[in-house]
Amino acid sequence: MTKLTDRTAEAAAAFEELARIMARLRDPDGGCPWDLEQDFATIAPYTIEEAYEVADAIERGDRADLRDELGDLLFQVMFHSRMAEEEGSFALADVVAAINDKMIRRHPHVFGEKDERSAHEQTVAWEAMKAAERAGKAKANAAASALDGVALSLPALLRAEKLQKRAARTGFDWTETPPIFDKLEEETAELKAAIASGDAADIEDEMGDLLFVAANLARRLEIDPEQALRKANAKFERRFRAMEAAALAEGVDFSALSLDEQEAYWQRVKKAERTP
Repeated sequence: MTKLTDRTAEAAAAFEELARIMARLRDPDGGCPWDLEQDFATIAPYTIEEAYEVADAIERGDRADLRDELGDLLFQVMFHSRMAEEEGSFALADVVAAINDKMIRRHPHVFGEKDERSAHEQTVAWEAMKAAERAGKAKANAAASALDGVALSLPALLRAEKLQKRAARTGFDWTETPPIFDKLEEETAELKAAIASGDAADIEDEMGDLLFVAANLARRLEIDPEQALRKANAKFERRFRAMEAAALAEGVDFSALSLDEQEAYWQRVKKAERTP
């Protein structure tokens, strides 16, 4: 316990130092000109970028980089909190207090009366509490929706999955997989028709519908569509780089090859990956 207490005190001191650094950067008298020019809207893209860089470090298994990226993400929290304090909305202490209260409230089985819950039962209870909190935040003059609280800034594929999950809680969902494949075929046919028409707006609309249904299929199969696409991206990148390397080793300009010749390299790379 002593070691944990020491590390907690150390973290608190470091946290205070970071808050002082942030305040100094935003000080109109001698602060950083760039930091002083920023507002919530201009900083938001950096916050999203830092969150992705945290995920990237985790995926690569690079703990040193993860430490640094978590620091960058924490700095984003500091930045937003400082700007809010300057305009009188809230301060850093309010941010920390709010998450403390939320975690205790959402974990009554830990901080309240003990009960035996499985991970699944805890997930169900967690979602129920979140739904109740969203309903409580709904404006008096606005009807609450099952879709409330799904952030607009989420990656589109991830947001599609979340919207579908929310809708499913109301019963608006396919109960089996085959109808989703039927819908995929329907959307594919509509996309082909849009392409034939040459209407760019219609093509974009139908492409979006096709992707939305694909996300639904992934959800039904209990696959994270965002993660599945990330893995597909990584696989493509790995194989493409291997093709380039193979061509270079043979003294061939890969970009000068015909598509059929490039495809031959692709098949070689795939076969090599599958060979034990």
